[in-house]
Amino acid sequence: MTIQLNMIQSIGLAVIFLLLGKAVKNAVPLFSRYAIPSPVIGGLMFSIIHMILRQSNIVLFEFDTTLQNFFQIMFFCTVGFNASLKMLRIGGKKILMFLLIATVFAILQNVLAVGLAEVVGISPLLALLTASPSLTGGHGTSAAVAPSIEVLGYPEALTVALTAATFGLIAGSLLGSPMANRLIIKDDLVNKKRLQPSDEVEFDLSIIETKKTTLDTNKIKMAFFQILIAMALGTYLTDALNTFVGHLFNGVTFPAYIGAMLVAAVIRNISDNSTLFKTPLEEIEVVGEVSLNLFLGMALITLKLWHLIDLALPMLILLLAQCIMMYLYGIFVSYPLMGKNYDSAVMVAGLTGFAMGSTSNAMANMNSVTEKYVYSRTAFFVVPIVGSLFIDFINIGIIYGFIGFLS
Repeated sequence: MTIQLNMIQSIGLAVIFLLLGKAVKNAVPLFSRYAIPSPVIGGLMFSIIHMILRQSNIVLFEFDTTLQNFFQIMFFCTVGFNASLKMLRIGGKKILMFLLIATVFAILQNVLAVGLAEVVGISPLLALLTASPSLTGGHGTSAAVAPSIEVLGYPEALTVALTAATFGLIAGSLLGSPMANRLIIKDDLVNKKRLQPSDEVEFDLSIIETKKTTLDTNKIKMAFFQILIAMALGTYLTDALNTFVGHLFNGVTFPAYIGAMLVAAVIRNISDNSTLFKTPLEEIEVVGEVSLNLFLGMALITLKLWHLIDLALPMLILLLAQCIMMYLYGIFVSYPLMGKNYDSAVMVAGLTGFAMGSTSNAMANMNSVTEKYVYSRTAFFVVPIVGSLFIDFINIGIIYGFIGFLS
């Protein structure tokens, strides 16, 4: 028997399991510890049930993903609003250096996966989904990129991408704090920080702190209006990119959200540098969080876990290789380049968190380290700006460069 759900029924089912996932997350501390998103928990619950029902020839669900695509574009549009050049200038050289370190690592993740694809016996395009799309990008980026791989003939792409992203969340949490702890003990960094004159730059942390604001209907409306305008104009920009640039990528088209991201970035920077209008950033962040949850909820309930049967071992090998590279890169590249001091060790924990999972993992890793030792003002300024504001924007370009090359 096949059950077909229209777009309203599909999003409703996704929300039900999203809320179930939230309840399970609150009840099981392990999920909170590794910052596993509620839509992932609930969606995987449904996907497992769906797989059992399908394999038993009882029922097969078919979904209308129209609203999934809408909320996907909306989420990535809100990511575009984070691309503030003014913020980069405020952060100075440390922000630029750390962003460069994170960008190079995202490229290396893809190079490693593609390079090992033949060794483990899978397509380079599928291997790519175990790299920066799922690790640096997390669940949001991986779920958004997977359809571009699916249309190239790989129906298992979404399942591979989201499974890898879940692995990355756990791996990033397990690796980050111990790496920083090893560096701090080995180089006696806490005592050096206390004895030597501070080389910390005085950052204004207020620009990255979450502000408690009174609910303002006008700001909420303006947030939605600016997002929807960026989404609408973005459709024209995406079409133009596909017309004039897409032929360079052998027929691979840019995803629908690319234009929305770019237009949103333009709107944000006009707002930062003029008095024409102001972009309500806190409200846009809320809209982004809601749209991400709905987009992920839909993506997870449509997972076809039966596709993983033949890919489990190759994926595990690729992801373990990524863990090894993360360890070596953090210790021997990021740490010395960022100053080889206490702050740079804490930033290794942060880099590991978001380069393998999410900014939430990065902050949790750094909190774990600084609660044991001392606070690092530099790390808590630099890492969230790079991890939550810029790397996702840059990572999209890296990913589609690789897709174009491989296809």
